[in-house]
Amino acid sequence: MIYLDNAATTKVCREAADAALYAMTEVFGNPSSLHRLGIEAEKLISFSAEMISEALGGQQAEVIFTSGATESSNLAIFGLAENYGRRKKKIVTTAVEHPSVLGPMKKLKEKGYELTVVEPDENGEITEDALVSAVDGDTCLVSAMLVNNETGYILPIERAFSRIKKLYPDCMTHCDCVQGFMKLPIKAKALSADAISLSGHKIYAPKGVGALWIKKGVRVSPTAFGGGQQNGIRPGTESVPLIYAFAKAVETLVPTLSERYGHACKIRDYAVKKLSEAGAVINSRSGGSPYIISVSLPQIRSETLLHFLEQREIYVSSGSACSKGKKSEVLEAFRLSDGIIDSTVRISTSPKTSESDIDALAEGFREASKTLVKTSKIRRI
Repeated sequence: MIYLDNAATTKVCREAADAALYAMTEVFGNPSSLHRLGIEAEKLISFSAEMISEALGGQQAEVIFTSGATESSNLAIFGLAENYGRRKKKIVTTAVEHPSVLGPMKKLKEKGYELTVVEPDENGEITEDALVSAVDGDTCLVSAMLVNNETGYILPIERAFSRIKKLYPDCMTHCDCVQGFMKLPIKAKALSADAISLSGHKIYAPKGVGALWIKKGVRVSPTAFGGGQQNGIRPGTESVPLIYAFAKAVETLVPTLSERYGHACKIRDYAVKKLSEAGAVINSRSGGSPYIISVSLPQIRSETLLHFLEQREIYVSSGSACSKGKKSEVLEAFRLSDGIIDSTVRISTSPKTSESDIDALAEGFREASKTLVKTSKIRRI
């Protein structure tokens, strides 16, 4: 099996799996309980919060554990708007965001907020100046991703957010860092972010756990209400096994970030060369995340190519896993043609991806071009 869909989800690493089992079988107390088992469970949560905060640079902050990045982004957007949007009713995002950001932003628009969506320019770029100029004195919140999940495009968040905070210190900044965390050298202070969304299952932890990093002093209102856990921001009994597994995955990845990034760059360059030779069109831009490559095989629909490769036990994606086969609005926003969009697949690598994996993928592309295009022409006749 050749798995090249790591931007959708990753295989749980041994360290995370062992951590989850340990928490489930040895430290199984309710972290709100006052007895020893409860206190030990609470210690695992505290360790996990500290681990994730340290991985983001150690800036003083609160880490709220959630069910995943979708909940984290919803909590950030609604929670920040509730606190900082009482007098300022303008919000800003980009056209290439994940649905977990675009959805809440559109919902706020329905509630009376003025929504500005920054589109890529004629070159398919989201520029620093475009983001900054979209903000004014009436803006309460800007939410923009660091790494686009479909193309690997890196938005100029560090420079843009820094300028926005200098011009409008009261404007809150939220960043979806799901595809960048533990892959790029991200530091919260350099991002100038007030809130950062993270996901466990993108970095070899189990599904069902994420985190919202909140800068110290920033107020986020809860969107659910109950027992008051996690300072009342996200009430409900915490899933200690998932949280601890998330933290152990982070702990395992931190020392190897540079090594893994170098490997990803090497594989990306090799894949671009081999897939281009096999007739593919490379959609991802240079300078993006090396972990994600968007490619098209003209005349072959992406879903058809995906299943053709699956028969050879090569697993890629036809886009964002959250789109479930719908035409990508993100690729449209990046100004790709309909023909290219319809034939686009996403390749997302891991530290275990090898050149031989890419060779097999390239051969799969060649076979697809020979058989599927020919079959398509026969059917049209």
